[in-house]
Amino acid sequence: MSLLLLNDGSWFDITNCYGTGAGILTTYTEIANVAGLQGLIIYCLSGSLPMFLFAFLGPVIRRQCPHGFVLTEWCFQRFGRITGLALSLATILTLFLFMIGELAAVYFAIETLTTINGVPAVIIECIVTTIYTSIGGFKVSFITDNIQATFVTLLLVIGTCSISSYIRLDPSVDKEPMLTSNKLAWKLLYILPVAIVTNDCFVSGFWLRTFASKSNRDLLIGTSIAAVLLFIYPFLVGFTGIIAVWNGSMQQGDDNVTNAFFYLVASCPKWVNGLILIFTCCLSTCTFDSLQSSMVSTISNDIFRNKLNLFYIRIGVVLVMIPAVVVGLKCANDVLQIYLIADLISACIIPILFLGLSSKFWFLTGWEVVIGSLGGFFAVFVFGTIYYGSAVEGGKLLIVYNSIYVDDWSAFGAFVVAPGFSLVVGFLTLGIRLTVLYVMSKVKNDDSIFRNAIDRSKHHFDYHPEISAVDTAEDDNGIKLDDGGDVISDNINDVEVQSETLKKKKFFARDIFSF
Repeated sequence: MSLLLLNDGSWFDITNCYGTGAGILTTYTEIANVAGLQGLIIYCLSGSLPMFLFAFLGPVIRRQCPHGFVLTEWCFQRFGRITGLALSLATILTLFLFMIGELAAVYFAIETLTTINGVPAVIIECIVTTIYTSIGGFKVSFITDNIQATFVTLLLVIGTCSISSYIRLDPSVDKEPMLTSNKLAWKLLYILPVAIVTNDCFVSGFWLRTFASKSNRDLLIGTSIAAVLLFIYPFLVGFTGIIAVWNGSMQQGDDNVTNAFFYLVASCPKWVNGLILIFTCCLSTCTFDSLQSSMVSTISNDIFRNKLNLFYIRIGVVLVMIPAVVVGLKCANDVLQIYLIADLISACIIPILFLGLSSKFWFLTGWEVVIGSLGGFFAVFVFGTIYYGSAVEGGKLLIVYNSIYVDDWSAFGAFVVAPGFSLVVGFLTLGIRLTVLYVMSKVKNDDSIFRNAIDRSKHHFDYHPEISAVDTAEDDNGIKLDDGGDVISDNINDVEVQSETLKKKKFFARDIFSF
């Protein structure tokens, strides 16, 4: 039985599961080269501290949704089917963008360190991961996550020792510009935390490991250690973006800045190049299989509610990888932009969604979350159109086309507008919904229409403090039992039962505005 179903993830397992992909070999060097040491430190802190989000919010979500194992399952329970499907689609899009980023990073590595074409290697990676994840499923993904931590450590040890031994700094290069404070780094102090904190919530693998933790203590220890490692490892990689400038290999803001790590490694002996390339490909493969497994799980559980054979879902994921390969090769020169698109989407959704965790916002429904999120995304387009005076440029801002390095405030404004207006539009939607229900209650002379909308007991906000995912056991058939041995839920059939309940529930006109 898997780690997930047993709730048997120790702090060591949790630490290994919060790994990194090959994307860190390009994105952190890019930030360091453009924004200097200050920007690199901000990026590393922004990438590591969000791990505590799972340590503190994970137990809250598990209490509210003890039978779930990902964020979307809580969303289905708290906000209903429509919102759950919307979040699932956003999660699938995020996983797709992450796939593109991983494939682009490994393509970069092969093209820089060798003279061969990187396209066949990328295709082979997709084929290999598809084969072994289809055979082994999530169990294989958990195993490769543990191996992944070893690959990252070996890659950084070899890379650090090699660069320090074979790379020499150019004494004529002024080192001061890379060490001083700058305006871009101060803008990143807001952009990156908002972007990464919200986007981490879309990583299904993080939530799977959160729900699989043996106890809250193991979860806290595991995420704490992971946070430390997620600062140290990316910092060591990212610092090569600064060393490349001091070495004279490239200028600050160079067009090939994403290749800084591989450019420096290419100056080392061939055996170093070979080892770095091997570990990079292995690291990318371990990450890519997790993305594949997460996408299969999301589509199967959230979209089809486990009613469709996994074979057909895996075929669909294979078809999705075709455009991922094409786009990954086309966008290989800017992996960070790919991640920023996913970040902007998550910044529109997560703030209004997570208000639903608080008992003070029990009145929020799926209407506020869905319309608020769409409103935040549309507000970014409006902001871009007004800022640039062009609807075309406003549309480009939705995909962060000009990146975050442009000498203006467009990217900063986008990440302010996205979460801010999602909340504003969400609460405006709440006001409109309640107004419509009030009018309907007067027209139909039925006070229960409006009264149900403001009655907490009629909403889906329910805590289950007596049924915690951490405090349950299971029998040999995967049946969850409480302390007295009574059945809480059947892991195999629970989702199907919930799905049938949703199908059988009849929605009337009055219910549509209050679901």
